[in-house]
Amino acid sequence: MAGPAAPAVWGTAPSWHDMSSAPASMSQDQSRGTVWICLLLLLPTCVSATITSPSTNPGIKAWLTQRTLEFGRRFGLELLQSMLQKEHELNLTGSYNTPLLGTLTYAVPRIHIRELQMNESTLDFAKDVGVRLTVQRARIQLSADWAAQLGAVQDSGSVELRMQDVAVAAVLGVSEDGSGHPTVWSAGCDTRGTDLHMEFHRGYSWLYNLLAPLLQRTLRQQLNKQLCLVLHRGIDRLDTALKHMKVSTRLDTIAAIDHSLLGPPTFTEEYGDIALKGQIFRVGTYQQRRSALPVVLPVAPRMALPVALPTPLPTTPPLAHEPMLLLAVTELVASSAAFTYFTAGALRRNISSDMLPWRFPLQLRTKSMEVFSPQLQEHYPDQPMELHLWARQQPLLSCHPDALHGTLFSSAEAFVVLPNATRVPAFLLNIDANVTGKPAITRNRLGGTVRLTGLHVTQVASNVGPVEVKRLETLLKFGLWLFGVPRANKWLQAGIPLPLPHGLSLLRPRLSLQQGFVLIATDLQYEP
Repeated sequence: MAGPAAPAVWGTAPSWHDMSSAPASMSQDQSRGTVWICLLLLLPTCVSATITSPSTNPGIKAWLTQRTLEFGRRFGLELLQSMLQKEHELNLTGSYNTPLLGTLTYAVPRIHIRELQMNESTLDFAKDVGVRLTVQRARIQLSADWAAQLGAVQDSGSVELRMQDVAVAAVLGVSEDGSGHPTVWSAGCDTRGTDLHMEFHRGYSWLYNLLAPLLQRTLRQQLNKQLCLVLHRGIDRLDTALKHMKVSTRLDTIAAIDHSLLGPPTFTEEYGDIALKGQIFRVGTYQQRRSALPVVLPVAPRMALPVALPTPLPTTPPLAHEPMLLLAVTELVASSAAFTYFTAGALRRNISSDMLPWRFPLQLRTKSMEVFSPQLQEHYPDQPMELHLWARQQPLLSCHPDALHGTLFSSAEAFVVLPNATRVPAFLLNIDANVTGKPAITRNRLGGTVRLTGLHVTQVASNVGPVEVKRLETLLKFGLWLFGVPRANKWLQAGIPLPLPHGLSLLRPRLSLQQGFVLIATDLQYEP
């Protein structure tokens, strides 16, 4: 019986040498091993062939509808109320000349808004600027300390103010600061209150209560101005917070996603249009991509009811109501993910003989491989084997209205594991797979199904003579059809959670495939 063959050098690719010296992963269970083989072959459903320029093409594009504003209106009002119902610097000063008592000089340094009721409010898009908040018939109750001087008499105390029928109109400008951060500013504000009632306490309050009707007009005018100043300061604080907001999120130890703004959002009277970079890059670096033809997105849809998805499939029912959010995820997201994980060397896996289920038609032992390589069994009778898989180039994917079409270019190197744990290279194959995929979304989870449509195996090099690749290809197809694809689909159908803010979930989401991007139309639900 022939002795062990000397290890061969297939070529100059360093990954082959590195992998031939790697120890076997003996602790993995059988199901994980099978699923990993399938996922490597089915990986194109998650990556893209098109490499686009993130400087000009968005990875993610969102359209905010009027229903988005309605959803956010109550949260905006809660924020406004919490912002106003604090103690504020007021520095309200003035004087009033009384016919008999002389000049009354007063100062109100601080004010506290104790109650704010907004009975009628609307939130709309402000064309080319941002959003507009309009409040009618609001009620506001304030308390403040005061100091006054009437002639030579100085006095101090507190005052309660109630203003009825307050109207507020404020415009919030929204743009991008040049570094991908959103920026906001006060683009306009006007407040008016028609009915002011005030009551003084402590000091000579009985006297000032008699003079209150004379002071109300002046105080009402100044309070209207001060409410807008409070809003301006709140917006400035919000802008400062946005400047320090993270515009990238780490996904794992390898990759992070850049979700910074590509430019200023676009606003019409009907919708808001936001473009995010959506590029996945390696942690600690930023990989620039070569430019390509841009992905053509649909024109932002008109919001007249009923709304249908842009270029819908015949089987896609039209939306019965205006969605809160339309989200387009372009091929750039998948493309940058493929590039990042591929260049990081993450698309590789070592499969040992004990990681496959015993019913899998292709066992990793020389005896099982004898039908494909007789000389292998002759050189190494009934020895365990190990298979090293890796993507030899970036996987490809294109998004079409019927399905996601993908191709994976992988290499597989087979090793014989000797009793002394030495790994001897046996043969090297290229395995190229074609798949189609259908993504699906349910609530806050993204899943889908995949189908293997083609598999091609070629021999690159061998230390044990010719390999019957056609037989191997047929058996591998059967094994993937019988075990791999069902297990992969079981995992995919369970889905992965979407990275949504705490308490926010998608309601009645609809997903459709378009040319070059996936479109999601959904409502939103918030449960704190």
